[in-house]
Formats: sequence, structure tokens, C-alpha cells
Amino acid sequence: MNVLMEIAEKVVSAARRKAFEIGVPMNIAVLDGGCYLKLFIRMDGAALGSIDVSLRKAKTAILFGMNSEQVFEFCKPGGPSFGLEHTNGGLAVFPGGIPLRNADGEVIGAIGVSGGTVSQDFIVAEAGAAATLTKERK
Repeated sequence: MNVLMEIAEKVVSAARRKAFEIGVPMNIAVLDGGCYLKLFIRMDGAALGSIDVSLRKAKTAILFGMNSEQVFEFCKPGGPSFGLEHTNGGLAVFPGGIPLRNADGEVIGAIGVSGGTVSQDFIVAEAGAAATLTKERK
């Protein structure tokens, strides 16, 4: 099952509200479960270089079914999969990518946020992910 447009819009809207609240323009991407772009916004003033980062954070979260920063534990020097971040066309293994799950816990997509510090990116992504409905329609 993939994230519905209705859900993607709520996720992006919630993330955008949080970005406004903290005063940081962000790039916010929602990808579906197949890592295809579902919805994207670049807030006025958001860094151009962060567009790709937001997409890669979401992709990383989908491919591994965990927050993007959690993948770093596998690919850090001395980790069990050193260099993993160079696979799949390049991953982003720092905060700001969070899987979106349906009521059964299945990954249906992900949000990726970039434009601020990693902690700012994370809190904006977290606000967006929290907007995911508990039950998806089929």
C-alpha cells in the first residue's frame, strides 16, 4: 500500500507549519512506498542544495524502514556496513527522514526534510510524520 495524496498533503502541511513556527524555510518531500515522489514543496528561501538532501532522506527512510539517522549506525566507520551510504544512488544518513506507516505498521512512504540544522530538520519531519492518519483507505 502507498501513501495517499490526502495523507501526503496533511504530512506536508503539518511539516510546513512547524517550519514556519521555528522560522526556518525547508524543502519537504513525501515519497511513496516505491520511493517515487508523491508531493514536494520548497518554502520561499529554502536552500536549493537541500532539495536533493530532502529527497535522499525520505528515500533512505523507505529503503531501510527506519529513520534516516538510524542507518548511520550501519555505515559509520567500524560499523557492520561501512560505505552503505554510497549505495542506491546515495543515501542521507542524518536526521530528517522518517518512514510513514499505516495502521498495520507497514511503510507506505516517507517524509524527508532539509534546510535547517539536522535537529531542526528532524523536528519538522517529526511534525509531518505525526500527521499520518492511523487508518488508510484502500
